[in-house]
Amino acid sequence: MRHGNPALFVPHLGCPHRCSFCDQRAITGVQRLPAPEDVRTLCKEAVQERGRSLELAFFGGSFTCIDRKYLLSLLEAAQPFLGAGISGIRISTRPDAVGGEMLSLLKTRGVTAIELGAQSMSDAVLQKNGRGHSARDVAEAAERVRGFGFELGLQMMLGLDGAEESDDFVTARALIACRPDTVRLYPALVLRGTGLAERMQRGEYRPLTLEEGVRRTARVMELFGEAPDIRIIRVGLHPSRSLEEKLLAGPYHPAFRELCEGELMLFRLLRQIGNSDLSGRTVTAAIAPGELSRMLGQKRCNAAEIERRGARLRVVEQAGRPPLSPLLLSIK
Repeated sequence: MRHGNPALFVPHLGCPHRCSFCDQRAITGVQRLPAPEDVRTLCKEAVQERGRSLELAFFGGSFTCIDRKYLLSLLEAAQPFLGAGISGIRISTRPDAVGGEMLSLLKTRGVTAIELGAQSMSDAVLQKNGRGHSARDVAEAAERVRGFGFELGLQMMLGLDGAEESDDFVTARALIACRPDTVRLYPALVLRGTGLAERMQRGEYRPLTLEEGVRRTARVMELFGEAPDIRIIRVGLHPSRSLEEKLLAGPYHPAFRELCEGELMLFRLLRQIGNSDLSGRTVTAAIAPGELSRMLGQKRCNAAEIERRGARLRVVEQAGRPPLSPLLLSIK
């Protein structure tokens, strides 16, 4: 139950490609494939512990690519719990693995949400990173998923080999046009044994630094924040020992989302300040309750940036303020 809801991981199994960044076992920490009994046990424990309606999730691989018999055995194991503590089933898969027949099958087995690993909407970037599908495949798959009435989730990876900052902005806008319900944003990390690791060691790929990754991700979050009804449900990979053991480089931090949210708040505040002269003045900003640490930034880096511009940052909490949206009250 690492994502709040009960989740099982199916690493690599069934996926016809090995993408440049991929090591699912390191990412998920899973070394053994789940069995139907694991599904039943997890559902029982989740319902007993939480006492509320939950969503069962299958993550970590290309779920619709796995052996059909095995796929059905996992879904069938969850059937007795649907409507009895489990509200629905969420899966993640490839954009080129959700044909009409498969979507019909998933619909009859209680699947309610499908996340597509889009990663990029640049064909050049997709090809360079061995994705095996096109941007058009993503758009068409998203339309099919929505047409069947599933909740649509899209996953984006920033800083891939060949992706400039402008490419990531183009991807974000293209994904917004697909009208997803949810998105997950992951900066590309270099894990031992992957294609990116080999390219980095040859000097052919430079991963983003933590500072670059936070800044770029915050700008992409800003774009998604302007779109109505799109929820950002994950920013950065979930911390795990196996991930940290295989990590070679890239913008990783166990509190990556919080760093990005702090950067986003600073970006939005500075946009309101514009070219105002701050020398010797106090900048007062209103924030939503509970967001003081994000506004000040990690180790007060946001406050330090205002101070670098010659001013002092004063923050007040204001009920009713939307999250991550500081309001400049005064510069005095």
